[in-house]
Amino acid sequence: MTISIGNDHAGTEYKQAIVKHLKAKGYTVNNYGTDSNDSVDYPDFVHPVAQDVEAKKVDFGIIVCGSGNGANMTANKHQGVRSALCWTKEITALARQHNNANVLSIPARFTAEQQVIEMVDTFLNTAFEGGRHQNRIDKIPMSC
Repeated sequence: MTISIGNDHAGTEYKQAIVKHLKAKGYTVNNYGTDSNDSVDYPDFVHPVAQDVEAKKVDFGIIVCGSGNGANMTANKHQGVRSALCWTKEITALARQHNNANVLSIPARFTAEQQVIEMVDTFLNTAFEGGRHQNRIDKIPMSC
């Protein structure tokens, strides 16, 4: 499985922990995030992740910023991306089960590292339920 990950300065430490965790489990990781704590603009690091997901170059995306909101809003501008802002493993599971989320947005300033690792594992190991939920997913894209 291949995962693309991106982060801003607020998410550097969590991104590094996630990458280490994923590689130890045998995942291939495309790292688009900054490795610095110097202030950067999150869209510069989120768009490449969303583009990979949109083009189906990867199985999933993970994005990390301070609140998770800016990164989530940016990713969701891409057609075919269903980014979910999650802060517990329970919300993460529902995002996969009911919304078939393909990008996990993590709020670094509102979560603990162990919690984030559990969320990542939950995200990657929870299946979409389909059925009535697929009908709702089909209504998300806007046609012009």
